[in-house]
Amino acid sequence: MVPILLILTFLAALGAGLVAGFFLAFSATVMWALERQPSPAGIAAMQTINVVVLNPIFLGVFFGTAILSLVLDIVALVRWLEPGSGYLLAGSLLYFVGTFLVTLVFNVPLNNRLAAVNPDSTEGKAVWTHYLRVWTAWNHVRTVAPLAAAACFILAIAQQ
Repeated sequence: MVPILLILTFLAALGAGLVAGFFLAFSATVMWALERQPSPAGIAAMQTINVVVLNPIFLGVFFGTAILSLVLDIVALVRWLEPGSGYLLAGSLLYFVGTFLVTLVFNVPLNNRLAAVNPDSTEGKAVWTHYLRVWTAWNHVRTVAPLAAAACFILAIAQQ
């Protein structure tokens, strides 16, 4: 394996693993805790989380891994006959589609809808009930996809 490719794949594995752990924390604890709060408190807390998460550390890892995935997709296709290319392509697609695109297409619109409601309103309660069910289901996808991507990246390195 070319050293730069090894480094990029290693960084993608680390990034995917970090993102998987971050989303796991939400699926396994945060959302359960917020669900147990009165609706206005849960809504207000999640509205705050959705603002605070837009920070350089999270966005750097989240978007950086997405960019690495696109680069590694291209590398995997160009080097298709090389050992590990199938795992490299699978890991890249799992992260980009199952994590990055799922976030943009499903979770972000739900976050935007939640941001627009008054936590104390009847509409807020209805939006929150829907949000808890649908956002969390998509978050489960966002947990499994980067974990599987990290495993694929590790297998790609191992096959070199």
